[in-house]
Amino acid sequence: MQSCEISADSTDDPLSSGLRRKRQPRIVVIGAGLAGLSAAKALLESGFTDVTVLEATDRIGGRVQSVQLGHATFELGATWIHGSHGNPVYHLAEDNGLLEETTDSERSVGRISLYSKNGVAYHLTNSGQRIPKDVVEEFSDLYNEVYNLTQEFFQRGKPVNAESQNSVGVFTRDVVRKRVKADPDDTEAIKRLKLAMIQQYLKVESCESSSHSMDEVSLSEFGEWTEIPGAHHVIPCGFIKIVEILARSIPKSVIQLRKPVKCIHWNQSVSKEIERVADHNSDLPEENKGSNVFVECEDCEFIPADHVIVTVSLGVLKKRHESLFHPRLPEEKVMAIEKLGINTTDKIFLEFEEPFWSSECNSIQFVWEDEAESESLTYPEELWYKKICSFDVLYPPERYGHVLSGWICGEEALVMEKCDDETVAETCTEMLRKFTGNPNIPKPRRILRSSWGSNPHFRGSYSYTQVGSSGADVEKLAKPLPYAESSKTPPMQVMFSGEATHRKYYSTTHGAVLSGQREAARLIEMYQDLLQ
Repeated sequence: MQSCEISADSTDDPLSSGLRRKRQPRIVVIGAGLAGLSAAKALLESGFTDVTVLEATDRIGGRVQSVQLGHATFELGATWIHGSHGNPVYHLAEDNGLLEETTDSERSVGRISLYSKNGVAYHLTNSGQRIPKDVVEEFSDLYNEVYNLTQEFFQRGKPVNAESQNSVGVFTRDVVRKRVKADPDDTEAIKRLKLAMIQQYLKVESCESSSHSMDEVSLSEFGEWTEIPGAHHVIPCGFIKIVEILARSIPKSVIQLRKPVKCIHWNQSVSKEIERVADHNSDLPEENKGSNVFVECEDCEFIPADHVIVTVSLGVLKKRHESLFHPRLPEEKVMAIEKLGINTTDKIFLEFEEPFWSSECNSIQFVWEDEAESESLTYPEELWYKKICSFDVLYPPERYGHVLSGWICGEEALVMEKCDDETVAETCTEMLRKFTGNPNIPKPRRILRSSWGSNPHFRGSYSYTQVGSSGADVEKLAKPLPYAESSKTPPMQVMFSGEATHRKYYSTTHGAVLSGQREAARLIEMYQDLLQ
């Protein structure tokens, strides 16, 4: 075997000897989700010719997964375009005619509440009673008022008091409870219903934040997430169409599916490690010697690169960062990975022969009366179903049929993922019977559900600012490696992209797209003379 030695002059110039001979830099993008595809597309369109995208699974799209059942498309992952003004995902959809069949019920201005805005949400209790509409409206106004207060700590720099534990959940529960109990106009029975509704609303909020509980979401940082102005949109033909549009201009040979990465060997100064890795490729071309980075794949192939853009999820980084990078990541980046939050939000689609809900009902919200004074939203495994916050009615029925979309998050979502379809369908049917007071609701004819938490290639749905973390940690996560810049250290060997690396738009599809474009822009600027 020949040894892949570092070229004698490759450490004298950040761009290495090969690049000084006008060789195109080798760029490897890890992950073919929105971030990875956006980065690859931008690089190729700017004139880079040596770009490779490695995707661990058998499909592109990452956390975008549209499933076709009959004539309808169901989203197991990303569902909405959040905002329109300046949103690159919206403009891709609009420019390519993807929103032409979007109905009014699939557009929502202001805070989105999981699915349709048409009709009325039915808040039902576990005793089978519907909470009066006026009570729901009063409570909703109160909750939204307090929600707005949670935004002010970051946006106005308000100090966080010790009682709140810097937690959105603790603060919200405490303020709403005090106001409900102090209301002189409500009877004790109404107060108890409103107190129980707090937990239900927090479950919805947890699903939207993809946290186990809102208790884990940082109050002081909650307001930094920025909403793009304009309506939220659903893409009737499937969010996967956005993925296909991004991939359209990328040659098929660039994307390698079923190509999981085992380890990224970076930092050329560790020459012995580079030589050991290169030894596995006995036929390594002379031009590959002295590469800044080697990407070791699970199939034992070692791919040399000058730059690697890592777009794996925060969940994967949390689980694998120690083994995924050699040498290990700097402590500052490890701390950022550990401090930032990610958890699981799953959907459960239930298809029925006929609707058992009224035509005005747009969702069924589960309010457990025994949770009026609860502090925790963690349940024993056998009670995982108590974390299901609601079932939304999919509109229009002409497109979807008679389908409900359930929402569950956190550790209970992981328990649900371990159950078989029959168990989940039976459990959900029993819940619906209990809360509607209708024992004759039939079992659904079909069930479809996501499993983002247990999938080893994702390990969660999307990120949030956990108590103890801040936007600065997002910046640290996004910062390219190595940190030390010198004439003898090739810069930007390992770069980071993905929704969790966008400080203002984390958790969103546009955040993922913009983060991929951001990392591509770094390289475009770096090589502007070469690309001219």
